[in-house]
Amino acid sequence: MDQSVPADAAAELKENAGLPFENARAMPKSVYTSSDFLQKELDHIFRREWFCAGRADALSRPGDYVTLELAGEPIMVIRDQEGGLRAQSNVCLHRMSTLLQGSGNTRAIVCPYHAWTYNLDGSLRGAPAMTGNAAFCKETLKLPQLRCAQWLGWVFVSLNPQAPDISETLAEVERLVADYGMEDYVQTFHETHVWDTNWKILAENFMESYHLPVCHAGTIGKLSKLDEMVCPPGRAVFNYHTILKDDKLEIALAHETNSRLTGEDRRKTYLLAIYPSLLITLTPGYFWYLSLHPQGVGQVRIGFGGGMSPDYANDPQAQKHFADLKELLDRVNIEDRGCTEKVYRGVCSTLSAPGPISHLERPNYDFAQYLSRMINSA
Repeated sequence: MDQSVPADAAAELKENAGLPFENARAMPKSVYTSSDFLQKELDHIFRREWFCAGRADALSRPGDYVTLELAGEPIMVIRDQEGGLRAQSNVCLHRMSTLLQGSGNTRAIVCPYHAWTYNLDGSLRGAPAMTGNAAFCKETLKLPQLRCAQWLGWVFVSLNPQAPDISETLAEVERLVADYGMEDYVQTFHETHVWDTNWKILAENFMESYHLPVCHAGTIGKLSKLDEMVCPPGRAVFNYHTILKDDKLEIALAHETNSRLTGEDRRKTYLLAIYPSLLITLTPGYFWYLSLHPQGVGQVRIGFGGGMSPDYANDPQAQKHFADLKELLDRVNIEDRGCTEKVYRGVCSTLSAPGPISHLERPNYDFAQYLSRMINSA
């Protein structure tokens, strides 16, 4: 449902974000329902920031690719013949058809409309029946190239040539989780979903574990205790909170061969929110993530993936660990979808109003600060 509202959503958010944390409230309804506000998000956040396209190990061979749409721009990320990852336009230079679909592997990029063919680096290899056009020069044609960077095994793209170097931007995150060796985790699945909720509602749902005992009563609700959750103040480009897991989920604990982690860190889970929309659950044994992009005010496109740390991936029981984990995550997703779609329906109600938030929702407060800063300083 798309409900544009007469209120200035950016101004309402600025007022909301100006409250001290002790008096914090949920974000105004207009930031979820206003199509004008969504356009500001696309222009001032998704067109300017780094966006996660997935894991590098999923694009390991020359010709491996994944496609996505970022702020309305069709993009491909592809491993070229030299072994480098590059992001480039996914639009043909002839009649502007999109080129690749989904993900896979290809030896060349062939337009499905007129068979113009590109090398993996985006240079034009050939175009049938073009010799009669004196202005056609194959050597001058190449797909527009975009920023592409790798960080701790993640692949990021940006439409902004001036976007700060991501390794510098996320240096504090790297220090925070250095002992986990996240760059070596192995992705074992990736899926794409679309849910009927606003992208920020799903992001906020990930950022707080206050809902776990209720929303996830049938799955992980009993694995974490509210009084053991730690929600420190967020930073300019990310927020996080931590949970201590018990031994009911073996793969969430450090493997017996893991000598890097000691004490509580052997059972500590980090829930990282890398702005604007990469959400990572990182445990000593496995990780899973969501990469979110708005699809209108009332839908969100979700890149959902996960996998295991190397010691679990190499364990003789790895397949059982993975099967048990994936079955659990699928059930958790069903619960989260139900909860977040209910929240969006409530946000669209004329009788609803945002209420005060818990100290366990500190990351949501920090997220609102980030959004207000990006939208109101543009």
